[in-house]
Amino acid sequence: MTETPQTLPLDRALIEEAAKKSGLVWVRGPEGPARALWHVWHEGAVCLVGTDGSTGAAAGEQPLGGMGLTDGGTATVTVRSKDKGGRLVAWPARVVELTPGGEAWEATVPELKGKRLNAPDADTITERWARECRVLRLEPTGELRESPGAMPDVSHAAPPLETAATTRQPIPAGLPRLLFRRKKRR
Repeated sequence: MTETPQTLPLDRALIEEAAKKSGLVWVRGPEGPARALWHVWHEGAVCLVGTDGSTGAAAGEQPLGGMGLTDGGTATVTVRSKDKGGRLVAWPARVVELTPGGEAWEATVPELKGKRLNAPDADTITERWARECRVLRLEPTGELRESPGAMPDVSHAAPPLETAATTRQPIPAGLPRLLFRRKKRR
């Protein structure tokens, strides 16, 4: 974790505990709305993997495009409370993009791989990530923006992001009869 004069030990402990217990964090880059992203807490930072293009997204990786997350840039990370589900803590972060094959990348990717659920190619996922994806570290810097006792009064509600996903169609009229009919005795 990047230590700055404003980062207090209790703040660092709150960030770490919240990030370790939560399966998702909301990340807001310099561009676009905040997105919910799965992550791992590793060596003092939130680490995540995703793609800017359509190749990784087609393989099921989380999209990072349109957020403006660049190496050396900044982001805001928000973590929810595990038990209540509401916002618990938000902090500014420095974005560090890990180079595939580098020492930090080699240490981080096994942690991410262990948390990646339902990977279509679990045996070769690290090679695919090296080719098609970005592995990012979001290192806490500065004072907390939101914390218990210091939450904003405004709503953080936002319209949903555009997606190609569609809603379900109505079920066929005859389906309930097929599913719930009783077996007739002979």
